[in-house]
Amino acid sequence: MSIRTLKISLAVAASALLGSAAAAAEFEFTFAHVLTEDTPNARAAVVFKEEVEKNSDGRIEINIRPAAQLGGDVEIIEQTQMGLVHIAIPPTGNLANFNEQMYLFDLPFLMEGDEAMKRVLDGEVGTELLGTLEGNNLHGIAMWGAGFRHMTNNIRPITKPEDLSGIKMRTLQAPTILATYRAYGANPTAMAYVEVYNGLQQGVVEGQENPLANIASMKFYEVQDHMTLTSHAYHTYAAVMNLQAWNSLPDDLKTVVEEAMITGRDAAREFTVEDEAFILEEIADEIEIIELSEEGRAAFVEASQPIYDEFRPKVSDALMDKALAAAKGE
Repeated sequence: MSIRTLKISLAVAASALLGSAAAAAEFEFTFAHVLTEDTPNARAAVVFKEEVEKNSDGRIEINIRPAAQLGGDVEIIEQTQMGLVHIAIPPTGNLANFNEQMYLFDLPFLMEGDEAMKRVLDGEVGTELLGTLEGNNLHGIAMWGAGFRHMTNNIRPITKPEDLSGIKMRTLQAPTILATYRAYGANPTAMAYVEVYNGLQQGVVEGQENPLANIASMKFYEVQDHMTLTSHAYHTYAAVMNLQAWNSLPDDLKTVVEEAMITGRDAAREFTVEDEAFILEEIADEIEIIELSEEGRAAFVEASQPIYDEFRPKVSDALMDKALAAAKGE
């Protein structure tokens, strides 16, 4: 556990003690995430909160701590495991540092479009992976997400894998993503989400990848020259709960939380579609926007195959094959 996580943990624990006397609800849970409040998933977290509190008749109270108030994604995962945070939506890329099978969701070009995404995340594959999280002291409830990720940088337009050669790309602290950019010839660097704008502005990194909502809300387009709409990976979040907190709930309230998580997931997807419809138009004068050609996409897919070979043993043959079949609709 990092020193920052320990400090934050003590602060959260102290806050919980101070507030416990005044709490009217039977259960009071902290929901932490790193997203700014105007992003689709942050707004969906509010939908989740409202659904839980309404449908539990006030028996559950949800306290949302957005915008990395309690630390970065890795720190929030650690705190959720310890029960200092109760609910979180960490990217599966970060969660893979705790559970190797989560490497699956960050394989490049696994899911081509929203329908393939839903088949993988909402079907048997997603359910199976959520079930593995109990070994990490987490109860997985649903797969959320922020849309497909795209690449931006300050060096040159990206139209094929070779164009990434030598570019210092910021990524999540995620082995799959780091390995992907190395395979493309880039120099990837893991960096906390809240540090990316300054990192790009100061030249510590020269490029990054994120879905459109994150690129817009964090204003990365202000410090980047080129964006290619690669849609190379769906930015998946696992909606999780501390296992002891989950087990403390009676069955009727577990149902309330589960149903609210699905409502929140669907809201996040609707908000994402709505936002993406106007984001590109809003930032068109700020950054060069490049559509990836069919030839360019094919070149990226081919360059990505070694990543599948590298991570297949960690994900498992059975799960990898099941996910590839689901993505294709087979």
